[in-house]
Amino acid sequence: MKLLKFAILALFAGVLIYASNDLPYRGDPDNLMHAERSITDTPVKGNYFIQEAYNDARTPNMVTVVLGDYRSIDTFGEQVVIFTAGLITILVLRKQRRREE
Repeated sequence: MKLLKFAILALFAGVLIYASNDLPYRGDPDNLMHAERSITDTPVKGNYFIQEAYNDARTPNMVTVVLGDYRSIDTFGEQVVIFTAGLITILVLRKQRRREE
């Protein structure tokens, strides 16, 4: 059984290493990540977010601007899901008090 676990772990590591060989070099200026226009010749949103985050919200932290201003509805939805999961966890795990009558 121990050998099977090791073989599965080695296989998974091999798949990860094989997949990582196809990743582009991070410093490549021709990488699509640095493009101003996408493959379909539409503007890339990320460039706008990077260039105009401070001007739109006057907040120096770009991540806060993206999550709080540009994606606020989506972020609020994620927060509601996490809050609901936490509330359900508390309700399931709490001890029920018996009423003595």
